[in-house]
Amino acid sequence: MYRKPEVCILPVAGLSTRNLPATKVLHKGFLTLNNLPIIQYAVDACKEIGIKEIVFVYSDQSCRHLFESYYKENPWLENHLREKGKTELLEVVKNIIPSGMKFSFAEQKEPKGNGHAVLMAKEFVGTRDFVVMWPDDVYINTRGGDGILKQLLDVYEQEGGMVENIMEFPREEVIRYGVLIGAVRDGRIVRAKGKIEKPPLDKVPSNYASMGPYILPNEIMDILPEVEKGTNGEINLADAAGLAAQRGMKLTGVLCDVTRFDCGTNADLAKSNLKLSLMRNPELRAYCKDLLDTMLV
Repeated sequence: MYRKPEVCILPVAGLSTRNLPATKVLHKGFLTLNNLPIIQYAVDACKEIGIKEIVFVYSDQSCRHLFESYYKENPWLENHLREKGKTELLEVVKNIIPSGMKFSFAEQKEPKGNGHAVLMAKEFVGTRDFVVMWPDDVYINTRGGDGILKQLLDVYEQEGGMVENIMEFPREEVIRYGVLIGAVRDGRIVRAKGKIEKPPLDKVPSNYASMGPYILPNEIMDILPEVEKGTNGEINLADAAGLAAQRGMKLTGVLCDVTRFDCGTNADLAKSNLKLSLMRNPELRAYCKDLLDTMLV
């Protein structure tokens, strides 16, 4: 039965070693993409479809403190900006926290995989269907249409089961992700019989990679404790989805009309910053053109 998801799980545990040295003291969620913290893109996407609660799954108290501080009101700062007449900045600060949204925190004490991280939020999710997002993958509809979660929700309302954002890659690249099994495409919709996490090249079942975000039925929380460690030695959400599909739960991938901005490494974040900033700032495009012309002389 279709139940509109009202809660989103955002796994933010881990050391973020791929983004060192900044992440020695700062969680990667607060690194910026076009002047906005990466984590804010995920929260704003949730706001678009009426998510009422976000559960951050953290691994240490310093990480939790950062998110708690960022997502609570700061009257002193707001009063300071108001007194200084900095109305635009005041609106930016006030818009950090979507109206009526609740923020909860679940601890992942051991690094046992992304599926284990999702399971840590079970108490907060309760009986509700839910969304899972990986914060360091940002998806934006650069053409101005519906955001990624709205596109997934539209399919979820029709299909039910598990609905997720997917992308098509060459076989040599798709092995980095969870890969759909028995995939049959119908326009932007790809129906699958299962999923496997990071298969070897000679056993790749399709070119469709499971990227997230995901809209998942609550039954996944009951399946996760049964999932065995994958080839990476961890409990993977992809394997839980594969097991659910084996038991008859519908699995639907959506080739969403969005642009991906990979923020997982410093090099990828730099490229994503350049790409999105150029897309959104005509003055910067002109500046870069003049700069390149000067450098090539």
